[in-house]
Amino acid sequence: MWKKIECSAIHTEDIEQSIAFYSSLGLTKAWETFQDEDRKWRLVGMRFPEGETELVLKDNPDLKFAETEIMVEDVRELYESLCPNPAVRWIREPFPNSLGGHVAVMRAPDGNVFVLVGG
Repeated sequence: MWKKIECSAIHTEDIEQSIAFYSSLGLTKAWETFQDEDRKWRLVGMRFPEGETELVLKDNPDLKFAETEIMVEDVRELYESLCPNPAVRWIREPFPNSLGGHVAVMRAPDGNVFVLVGG
């Protein structure tokens, strides 16, 4: 099922201020992209000093919640096994990613959002 946490994404009102703050704690800016075609909402990956785990900063006001990205063995298989559970709400059903795997986004029964990535 779940293998490891890839990253945690958090909302910020001021990405530049957040980059400076988390940099002061030892994280380094690893990448930056936009979340939308209009290039209005940014995503910035801040890498921890050891390992591959990242803290992702996002400034989209429609996404003022934390998301945890979880590496799984097979996204589609996990999706199929969780579909019968009415307490799980699928925000995005499995779709292919650029790395040859799949991604799906779910809201767990406790309200937390998880981005599932893997095969």
